[in-house]
Amino acid sequence: MPSSAGHRTTAAVDRRRFLKTSARASAGLLAAPAFVTWLGAADAKAATGLAAFVDDYKSNVLANQTPGTNAVVRILGGMAEVWKTGDAWDTGRVLDPGVLRANMRYCARVPRTRTDAQAKEAFLYDRQHQSYAVIAGLGPLAGPYREGARAVTSITGAPDGTPPGKISDTLPAGAPAGSALGAGSHDSELGQVARLVDTVRGPFASGNPAKFAFQYPRPWRMNEDSEVVDTGEKDALGYPVYDSEVVVAPQLLRQRSENAQEDGGFPSGHTNAFHLAALAFAYAVPERFQELVTRAFELSHTRITAGMHSTVDVIGGRIMATALAAAALADPANAELKAAARAQALACLTRRTGTTADTLYAHAHSDPADAYADREANARAVRHRLTYVLPRRGRTDPLTVPKGAEVLLETRLPYLSADQRREVLRTTALPAGYVLLDGFEQWGRLDLFAAADGYGAFDRDVTVTLDAAAGAFHAADTWRNDIEGDGGLTKRGTGVLTLTGHNRYGGGTVVEAGTLAAGSIDALGRGDVRVTGGTLRLGTDLRVRGSYVQQGGSALEVTLREAHGPALVVGRRALLDGGVLALRLDAERPPAAGTTVPVLHAPGLRGRFDRVELDSATLRAVPVPTPRGLSVRLVRR
Repeated sequence: MPSSAGHRTTAAVDRRRFLKTSARASAGLLAAPAFVTWLGAADAKAATGLAAFVDDYKSNVLANQTPGTNAVVRILGGMAEVWKTGDAWDTGRVLDPGVLRANMRYCARVPRTRTDAQAKEAFLYDRQHQSYAVIAGLGPLAGPYREGARAVTSITGAPDGTPPGKISDTLPAGAPAGSALGAGSHDSELGQVARLVDTVRGPFASGNPAKFAFQYPRPWRMNEDSEVVDTGEKDALGYPVYDSEVVVAPQLLRQRSENAQEDGGFPSGHTNAFHLAALAFAYAVPERFQELVTRAFELSHTRITAGMHSTVDVIGGRIMATALAAAALADPANAELKAAARAQALACLTRRTGTTADTLYAHAHSDPADAYADREANARAVRHRLTYVLPRRGRTDPLTVPKGAEVLLETRLPYLSADQRREVLRTTALPAGYVLLDGFEQWGRLDLFAAADGYGAFDRDVTVTLDAAAGAFHAADTWRNDIEGDGGLTKRGTGVLTLTGHNRYGGGTVVEAGTLAAGSIDALGRGDVRVTGGTLRLGTDLRVRGSYVQQGGSALEVTLREAHGPALVVGRRALLDGGVLALRLDAERPPAAGTTVPVLHAPGLRGRFDRVELDSATLRAVPVPTPRGLSVRLVRR
């Protein structure tokens, strides 16, 4: 590596060259504030023709350390809005005191309040191979994966205090023949998955070029004002003592780099590695997509707990990993590998768990002791760590989803088109206005945890087709987000789609085939509902704010409960032009024989069902029209 002065001189030359050829602002790829701060408004305005990240990710090598030459440095340009790199590693200047002071206060407070168990955990994930550490996110599938992939680690615990020397992960004694650190052996039953993880974490995925470019120091070398102040003292291990409140975990004291010039904090390399591995695993095993994403965020947070990184470091590592994972998965050279990895994971894990493609998801979420069993807790943890201390400063810029990002959802939402997956990413993304996240192409605004739960808005009409014969998510899936927008939803295909959000979309809902399951009272938004084919299944009470129309050849499936109001409440008129009313008795609170149970309430009701069916060997349901709807009376057969 050249000296700092030489590096800066080269950077200045490269930057001038870059200004003549760069930035595709017209396509939304140039997020103005951060990048303009970096380049200067006049220069940024003149810049044209910059390649999209996924087309240029292989520029991320040590020889390239400027935004004009390195795609990773470019997408992390939001950092340039808060920090100006100096001529040496310890001479940078704060541009946004509010953000960086909050950053340092947070990463001083967390290590000072950690428990001994948390300090040991931070050591474990600092020293353990990052790809291996992510495997725990597979939950009930983690054991079968480790066995099938022959994935091993020698780091299974932490010392009580400062170890006598640096500790590195190595093949443990007694490991099965052919075992490998990290994701596992390429020659194993899950070799294609291990190869995919290693490919995503390949030679163009290092955070070091960006570390050298930004030269934002480690937090334990800085005070609250992000100043490097060497006190002139040495600690017991011979390291310089800096004026900082950040305390490194004792188990990690010997792991610190002695070369401060080559040991920048931004972006966090471990965070980058955790998220890269998690997204590769999530592609191959999408049944645990959200849990793997959560695992990556949790592992990354241990970098702050350890005192080794700050919040902006961790955010930067996640941003670059998101873009790098998408680039590797979108690269045509890896098309066969990623398809083989998904197929191999499905075949091997169903065989090892005794499941099928349609039941693997249920098995993967069957253990109440699973550390990631609580989806809401996972969502809260991810939500906080997406932004940490970053304030939002009121910008409303719409997001243009970065080119190629849709590949990250390719196996999680396989029944959607690439354009639809881009729309999912756009409608679930974080709003603009978060410094660091508003960098070039705005990869930091993507919220993959939320995106795995489907659309956040129907800004135009959406048609979705699920194919039960294709299995897995093609056969059944659930969208859990609160869906807004003026568009509507049309459900086609033979599979089952469940909506559970408090939805407010206004364009109406049409069921043409298969099953659309309403899992919340507002599942079908605020518009009209038409069931022209297939089945509308009510998992709970449903409120239709508009009109309700049901045609012949379709079914309304309702569960009857004791002492319960109408399952379907229609705000306007209801028109029954045939079809089936399919009734089920609630397993816990079934109504008794002789009970009259309200089913449908509407200000105006016309028509009738072709027939009423009750799934019971002892009771039958007799329709009872009412002035404002329909009830059924249960009588013995």
